[in-house]
Amino acid sequence: MKTQAAVLFEMGKPRPYRDSKPLEILEVDLEEPGPGEVLVEVKAAGLCHSDLSAIDGTRPWPLPIVLGHEAAGIVRVVGPGVRNLAEGDHVVFSFVPMCGNCRYCAAGRPHLCERGVQANREGRLLTGGRRFSLKGKPLNHHLGVAAFSQFTVAAQESLIPIPKDIPLEKAALFGCAIATGVGAVVNTAKVEEGASVAIFGLGGVGLATVMGAVLAGAHPIVAVDLLPHKVEMAKSLGASHGLVVGEGDVVEAVREITGGGADYAFETAGSPEAMLLAYRATRRGGMTVTVGLPHPERTLTLPAVSLTAEERTLRGSYMGSSNPRRDLPRFLALHMAGKLPAESLLTGTLPLSAINEGFDRLAQGEVVRQIVIP
Repeated sequence: MKTQAAVLFEMGKPRPYRDSKPLEILEVDLEEPGPGEVLVEVKAAGLCHSDLSAIDGTRPWPLPIVLGHEAAGIVRVVGPGVRNLAEGDHVVFSFVPMCGNCRYCAAGRPHLCERGVQANREGRLLTGGRRFSLKGKPLNHHLGVAAFSQFTVAAQESLIPIPKDIPLEKAALFGCAIATGVGAVVNTAKVEEGASVAIFGLGGVGLATVMGAVLAGAHPIVAVDLLPHKVEMAKSLGASHGLVVGEGDVVEAVREITGGGADYAFETAGSPEAMLLAYRATRRGGMTVTVGLPHPERTLTLPAVSLTAEERTLRGSYMGSSNPRRDLPRFLALHMAGKLPAESLLTGTLPLSAINEGFDRLAQGEVVRQIVIP
């Protein structure tokens, strides 16, 4: 079949993307789903910094590639051998497919699935194939999802069925922003009620981390960003304090607000500089959780003695340490109960044809989550 898709052929094109057009909107070929695969009509796909990092070259991926990893849609065709999915089901995509058999899946850590991560790095589905092509040449799948397309084919292990009464524009956010931000709080750090929290970086994931801290009953919750309007958004979501980088010593301010340093500090900007600020703002015996993805060549330098003498913990959190089959349904249920206001992240919708302009707005920090309606 034919589908319109946003294809990245070259990383690192200059901004504004409106002019350089790193994403080309093309009619491409899409094969029918093979064994264990599903054809999904994409109804909503979020523009995330992880997509932006592929465009600007911060996170290299095999090219050419159909981008997009945070999405929701409707199952249209089910391939042979697919279990627990049927035509017409509403689904959210998991950007790590879960094989269910590797050491990490067996240990209850499917977000680190060995086979899933390897397939993602190679730009293929967990089943081994690539279903997109252009003029007979294969196109890679971004994180097993490739959501910036009217239709996509995914492995069944990349799909989580959801109730049909949840608007798909909101449901899409749970595949990345909510799973990663809320998951970092409740799964990775396991923040206790009354613990103090600081969050550095207030994009979609950072604001979801604020929601997670509110959900956990943390206090105080200190939100830190370069942009004042992002800080105000965090306060509207329940952060008790907001700090703007550049307006005084934010580390000292966090330490003063929390009485000596935060019990938990989260870095969601993908910046080693922000990671260091978060670490410095954490108290003795505290935990610093890194959620953002910096360039693979960037390094982080810390005072080594503090890890031992102050019993600090430095932890990574990928996909919020989530088990998508367990966590996406429960996070969606919390949303329906009014506990996770995911709709507050939505800045607006746009057609696939305007996707480059959308990434300009994201790169400039003007927006939180824009949703492409392919």
